[in-house]
Amino acid sequence: MQKYNISRCNSFFAIGLSYKKADACTRGDFSLSEEAKLALMEQAKANDIESLLVTSTCNRTEIYGFAQHPYQLIQLLCDNTRGTVEAFKKVAYTYKNKEAIAHMFRVGSGLDSQILGDFEIISQLKKSAKLSRKFGLFNHFTERLVNAVIQASKRIKTETNISSGATSVSFASVQYILNTIENVSNKNILLFGTGKIGRNTCENLVKHTKNEQITLINRTKDKAEKIAGKFNLVVKDYANLQEEINNSEILIVATGAQRPTIDKHLINTNKPLLILDLSIPKNVDDNVTELQNVSLVHLDHLSKLTDQTLEERKKHIPLAETIIDEVNAEFNDWLETRKFAPTIKALKHKLHDFKVAELDAQRKKLSDFNEKQAEIISNNIIQKITNHFAHHLKDDSISTGDSLELIKKVFQLEESPKTNV
Repeated sequence: MQKYNISRCNSFFAIGLSYKKADACTRGDFSLSEEAKLALMEQAKANDIESLLVTSTCNRTEIYGFAQHPYQLIQLLCDNTRGTVEAFKKVAYTYKNKEAIAHMFRVGSGLDSQILGDFEIISQLKKSAKLSRKFGLFNHFTERLVNAVIQASKRIKTETNISSGATSVSFASVQYILNTIENVSNKNILLFGTGKIGRNTCENLVKHTKNEQITLINRTKDKAEKIAGKFNLVVKDYANLQEEINNSEILIVATGAQRPTIDKHLINTNKPLLILDLSIPKNVDDNVTELQNVSLVHLDHLSKLTDQTLEERKKHIPLAETIIDEVNAEFNDWLETRKFAPTIKALKHKLHDFKVAELDAQRKKLSDFNEKQAEIISNNIIQKITNHFAHHLKDDSISTGDSLELIKKVFQLEESPKTNV
């Protein structure tokens, strides 16, 4: 990326793993908690990383950033998770420069989501950008790229129906319950965990099951109470978790713990119990299946549920890809201008020097010299000249390198030292 005058590093990389090749257990090993993200940022800063963007969801963990070699980013990830370099190599992907840019567009536009058209990743990108900016790890290139991806995402949302219909993980879980359990409205349902997936699942439960026997538990009780108040539901203390599990026929787990919070030792009931684990890493130990009355369904299974809505969404992929190509092309046009940005900047400084000298000369000659008007006219002329040269350099039919050398020679330009922006 040095030739674009945006980074002292040679390349922009995207490294990561997703649901496509990594199972839930492996994704759990590489998931980044909020604390781990902060530690990763601190380490990146200490290692003189220039610009970095980190995302970690239930379906993927990715790092976008500038480096001399992708191993620098892979090591950052492994140092701050339970994952190893060896495990990463088995399931991961690495994209470089234009491929890394294209990958972010597909991810941010919902085309690479486990459920096609799920745009939840955009809010993650925005949050990640905010964190990177806070640590001073967000250069002009990365900011421009993220904004372009957001623009593409917005256009796809408004110009296609790729996100029409309710096919989120939270809806899929409720759909599974409706298809599996008879008389759902009369069953005791316990929702453990009220993060974003938990909140969305709760809303879908209330809307589609017509059940008035839904209980919420969260480690931080006030968070559960806020949601319960909205839907007029019951909230119980975390200390009552085991009791409430044994009172329930359906248990939905959507916590953000790094290790299982539910295992067979918490279950002391003989009545049928359906457990849905919507967490990454898994928050329900597989040992619950040793109990004959318990059925366990994990996030990955729910995500594979296909229906007519998903089939309809696939029809809009070509239009979505066309939109991505258009926005990506605009981004790449901007990127190409970075090649000659220092020369144009140096030219502008040279013309400014000409202006200052000429205005000074005219000021001495003319007693009624109009300073303000002369300043406006000369600045407009400088802008028109630099715009003209910039337009010329964008022309694909000319040799940019030859033109840059000619401009430098004619105007005797000395470019200022390159800055990383």
